Amino acid sequence: MPPTLILDDRQRAMLREMGVQVWQPRAAPPAPVDVAESTPPATLPPMPARAQPPAPVQAAAPVAAPAPAAPRPALPAPAAAPVSAAAAPGAVLRGDWLAMFAPEGDDPQSPIWLVLADSPTADPREGDAGRLLQAMLKAAGLHRHARVWVAGVGRAGEEGLPLAEGLRQALAAHQPAMVLTLGRLSSQAALSSGEALGKLRGAVHSIGHVDPAPLVASYEPGWLLRSQDDKARAWEDLCRALAAVRGVRPANSNQ
Repeated sequence: MPPTLILDDRQRAMLREMGVQVWQPRAAPPAPVDVAESTPPATLPPMPARAQPPAPVQAAAPVAAPAPAAPRPALPAPAAAPVSAAAAPGAVLRGDWLAMFAPEGDDPQSPIWLVLADSPTADPREGDAGRLLQAMLKAAGLHRHARVWVAGVGRAGEEGLPLAEGLRQALAAHQPAMVLTLGRLSSQAALSSGEALGKLRGAVHSIGHVDPAPLVASYEPGWLLRSQDDKARAWEDLCRALAAVRGVRPANSNQ
């Protein structure tokens, strides 16, 4: 590499006046200055203080255990729910048991049916209601193979034997194959129940303690004269009673 001519400023000026162009290698640009090294940070983070040993922890004074809380007073027992069903109404037999049907020859082996019917008179066989009752029992064939006794039922306070006593005597004397109660008053009093007739229907009940007898509840004949729609339900009740006497469980029985 040729030596480099080093000229000062005066020599350069003289050569320019003589028309001599002097080539001088361009000086190397100055090396970049590391800003990080030359510029000190505005603020230096302080040196972390030397950790001091923790101060000894003084033992806390013993805390007395809390006194046990006083027991809460016992809550009062809830009151018993009131009974919604009304007490069974009292009823009386308005008169004696009256014969409705007796098979030919009065066979003592014929089953006995006791029919209790709500009635304004002592003889439930009378009037249009009595004729309807007779027609229904005949349609069931009871006039051919059963002995049927009927009694009119009235409210307590009227003249007559209390129904509970009259029914107890009849059950002991005749041991009936079926007791048929026709009407709300007869059914509730016989079963000692305050349930509505609609809830007593549709099932074969049992009454009596020594020799229980089956019981079926249905509508009174006087009601059926005013409510034709219930005649079909009354016929279902009668068929249920027939099936119970024959030992057949009807398809629509609740028991």
